[in-house]
Order: sequence, then structure tokens, then C-alpha cells
Amino acid sequence: MFEKMQQLREIKKISDSLSTESAEVEKQGVKVVINGKMKIDNIELNSELTKEEQEKILKDCINEAMTKIQKIVASRMSAVTGLMG
Repeated sequence: MFEKMQQLREIKKISDSLSTESAEVEKQGVKVVINGKMKIDNIELNSELTKEEQEKILKDCINEAMTKIQKIVASRMSAVTGLMG
């Protein structure tokens, strides 16, 4: 029982620390930052690009940043699953 409580505290600690993690991707002046809670923190657009170019690059940046942050989260959580096993 005590071990389960300790594991839950560890999971909460890791979850809280994920909010300080972020993944940033920039392409052609378009930048996206996503935090460890899978929320977009910041988007910067490049006004020199056409609307269509910005839309395509923005989509690519979001997808790439999501993949990066998911890898960070998976790495952190694998440490917890190692503790639970």
C-alpha cells in the first residue's frame, strides 16, 4: 500500500515537471512551441510568406513539435513504469 502511494507521488512529480518541458520547431520564420502538457505555448508567423505557405509550414511545425514533446513525455513516463514493474 505504501509503495503504491509512493509511486503515485512520483507520477505526480513527473507530471508537474512536464509543464517545464517544451519542444520548439522553427521553419522559414514560422515558430511553434509546445509544452509537456501538450498545449501550444507560442506561435510566431512570418508575414513575408503567403497565407498558404504559412498554413502548410505551421501544420508541419505543430506536427514536428508534438512528436518531439511526445518523445520527451514517453521518456519521462518510462522511468515511472520501470518503478512500477
